[in-house]
Amino acid sequence: MEIDLSTVPGRAVLHHCRSRDGSRFALVVRADGVRQIVVYHAVGHDAPSQTLTLEPDEADRLAELLHSTPLRDRLAELERRVDELTGGHGPA
Repeated sequence: MEIDLSTVPGRAVLHHCRSRDGSRFALVVRADGVRQIVVYHAVGHDAPSQTLTLEPDEADRLAELLHSTPLRDRLAELERRVDELTGGHGPA
């Protein structure tokens, strides 16, 4: 996925994305914490076809769904790696 970053100083950060299949969308992170997903028409249009507005808690829930591995599995993997690095001497 190609991602280009741009900013609107003091207002928002825009992440313009293009997937491998050519689909285009943007993630707008506003200064107030609200996130917007902007979906563009398939071909030849720069105007968005749809904008979804997510409150911070909604964005967190969506992000969890988008992860390829659930959070608890990622944490378990990190704990395993820390254990390996510390010689398996975790807290008693």
